[in-house]
Order: sequence, then structure tokens, then C-alpha cells
Amino acid sequence: MEFNHYSVMLKETVDGMEISEGGVYVDCTFGGGGHSSLILSRIGNGKLYGFDRDSDAITNGQEKFSDDRLCLINENFSNASRELKERGVFQINGAVIDLGVSSYQLDNPERGFSYRFDAPLDMRMDRRESLTAYDVINGYSKSELIRIFKEYGEERFSPLFASVIEKTREKKPIETTLELCELIRNSAPAKKPSEKMDCVKRIFQSVRIEINAELKVIEQALTDLMDMTVSGGRIAVITFHSLEDKIVKRTFKKFENPCECDPRYPCVCGKEAVGRVITKKPLLPTEDELSENNRSHSAKLRICEKL
Repeated sequence: MEFNHYSVMLKETVDGMEISEGGVYVDCTFGGGGHSSLILSRIGNGKLYGFDRDSDAITNGQEKFSDDRLCLINENFSNASRELKERGVFQINGAVIDLGVSSYQLDNPERGFSYRFDAPLDMRMDRRESLTAYDVINGYSKSELIRIFKEYGEERFSPLFASVIEKTREKKPIETTLELCELIRNSAPAKKPSEKMDCVKRIFQSVRIEINAELKVIEQALTDLMDMTVSGGRIAVITFHSLEDKIVKRTFKKFENPCECDPRYPCVCGKEAVGRVITKKPLLPTEDELSENNRSHSAKLRICEKL
């Protein structure tokens, strides 16, 4: 299957990074190469490092791009700082992170991300990892399922769905995406079909986030990248749900105001700001983009500049 991916808020993101010719940049989530392609058009003789944990994205990028300025690395962006330093790169001029699942992963039935296709429960962004959605659904305890459904799906019927899954798997394992979809949809107490499917979406999202540890790596990765960014360089992050956005917003705020002292008294911690938040409110997709790509509807773009 061809690796197609709609790069959300493409121009706004790259414009917001204020690319410098000759600079060193990082595309932390290479995907289909949309952001990378536009960055390459602006860096002159600079260098771009593209990371993706999905080997399909890297293979596609190697076939699609023939450019000595681009170095593709099959790694989670949480390891970007380490991988760059191993290659002798200790400073960068900016980075972009497009969080969440790619269109290719959602649209490729065999990857098991979507409830639109019948496929084995998988959902691994990096197929070198061992934990799959099958393992979570059939192996996690009821209390563990409740936790991830609440924490990562913000699902109010978490105990109900965890109980239904527990009872069902006692008879036989839940093996496919459609089995899980039908189980959640049929047991959802909602009245409207659309509300039942919203429950399905939240359960699938929570399982995907759990097995890919999507939220756990964001703050540290942003901190590592900010440490490497030169003064005036910018980090741009696109999020797709409130859990991601809260982490990015909080981390950027910490870059701008790291003081942990009681605001009623003079600062004694000595922590100084390392960044300036460019987007006081997140940038949102235009109406034109929303009409072109319905997966853009929840996207938010935040940008922070290194002091």
C-alpha cells in the first residue's frame, strides 16, 4: 500500500518555524514526508533529519526522496536527541512534531488501527515492538483496562466496557478490530448510533495510546529538543486531542516560566526561562483545509521559540 498522508496545517507549521537557510532541522514524525518536503525547499544547503518509528514511512521516504540533505532514521522521536548526538549533531535550528496516528496507518487494514476494516488487533506504530492491541484487550486485568479507558480515552463507561471485555474473553479471545468494535458498540448504553461509535473511537484511541506509549514521551522529547535548539530556533507541535495538547501546552509554559516558587514571595529557585511561546492560543486549521480533510478537525498547532 502506498504511504499517503495528508500533512495537517502544512504551510502554517513550516511558516511558523521561520526556517533559516543553511540550518539544521528535525522532522520528528516523518510520515509521508509532507512537512519535510516543504522544509527542504527552504533550507538551502542545510540539513534535515527525519524520524519515524514506522519502518514503512522510512522505506517510502527513501524511495520518494533522493536528497543528500535528508537523513532518515527509523526511531521514535523520543530518541531523537540521542540519535542526533551519535551522528555528531549537537545543535539544531528547529523541529516539528506531528503527533498521533498517520493516515497511512489508519487506512492500511493490516495494521489493525481502524474499526472500519476487519483485521487482527495490532495498532503498533513500530512493528519491532512486541506489545499489541490483542495483548492489551486479552491480557490486561479489568482494573488495568478501566485505567487506560479512563486515562487515555476519557470514557465514562470504562467499567462497563472493561467488564464486557472480561466476560467475553473468558469464552474466547477477542482477535479482530471488528470483534472489538461490535462488542463496544453493542454494549454502549448510548441511544444514538453516532454516540455508540464515539465510544468505539475512545476505546480504540485508548488502546492505541497505551501500546505505543504516545503520551509518556512528549514532555521529555520536547525538553531534549529545546536543549539542542539554538537561540531563535522554533519547535512546532501539532496535536489531535486534548490529552496531547495539555502536555504540549504545559511543557511550553514551563519553558517560558520554569519558576516553581510561591508566587507570593521573591523567586529563590533561580530557574530562568528558556523559551517564548509564540502561539498564546493554538492555531487551528482553515475552513478550506477542513473541507479537504476531515481528520484535521481536531488539530491544534503550538509553537515555542528558544531564547
